[in-house]
Amino acid sequence: MDEKEFLAERFEAHRTHLRAVAYRMLGSLSEADDAVQEAWLKLGRSDSSEVENLGGWLTTVVGRVCLDMLRTRASRREDPLDVYVPDPIVSSIDGVDPEHEVLLADSVGLALLVVLETLPPAERLAFVLHDLFAVPFDEIAPIVDRTPTAARQLASRARRRVQGAAPAPERDVTRQREVVDAFLAASRGGDFEALVALLDPDVVLRADTGAMGPGVSKLVRGARAVAGQALMFARFATFARPALVNGVPGVVTAPEGQPVSVMGLTFGDGKIVEIDILADPVRLARLDLEVLDD
Repeated sequence: MDEKEFLAERFEAHRTHLRAVAYRMLGSLSEADDAVQEAWLKLGRSDSSEVENLGGWLTTVVGRVCLDMLRTRASRREDPLDVYVPDPIVSSIDGVDPEHEVLLADSVGLALLVVLETLPPAERLAFVLHDLFAVPFDEIAPIVDRTPTAARQLASRARRRVQGAAPAPERDVTRQREVVDAFLAASRGGDFEALVALLDPDVVLRADTGAMGPGVSKLVRGARAVAGQALMFARFATFARPALVNGVPGVVTAPEGQPVSVMGLTFGDGKIVEIDILADPVRLARLDLEVLDD
């Protein structure tokens, strides 16, 4: 085995971890893959013989790449108030695909990723690397051009925002599946009151239709308003099927086998407290939904 093959083998041993870091940083599976690929290119241009901890070095490189991507994204996005739902990870309702297990190791639900989208890039990096991957602040500091103390403060601010905005996930999967089944039945039957009963009074719905549906992406609050939105699209309920979305029971709607939306749900006290819908056809086309094929 020559040196290049040896280096490639060592890199592959870290790929799934690096992809998990990048996914939490970017909320995009395709961009996460781009960030990991960029780390590989940087490794190829570096003197790896001087790297004592390759995993730590690669994590730092991916962090820098993601930070640059986030800053570019922030400067490019014209309307920061647009509803944006991160890429969901979809698996069969019977269990998470082994390939996705590392990506979801921290139970990283869409609700958490939505909140991370609201953080400034440096805060997001400090929180993700430290709180989710235990990277020391001494290593985070040079990535964000701060002192370790300032990096700690970035993570602390991010943590307060996350704790104040991201609902604590409920763990009763059996109850979650029962709620999803009841939600689909009520949607198909046009039962408004049954839908309201399944929703938390302060439920939040986000619908991201992307550039293909200008003016359609929306944020809706309150059980009755959200139930009304569900009934507006009741004609699609026939084509909806349960799936695991970021490890939690959710819904994929696919008329004639063509996905038109992925619905991620967050549960609390036996009710739905948050609904995050990705209906952007461009981004849906990039998702791996083959696991749902019969």
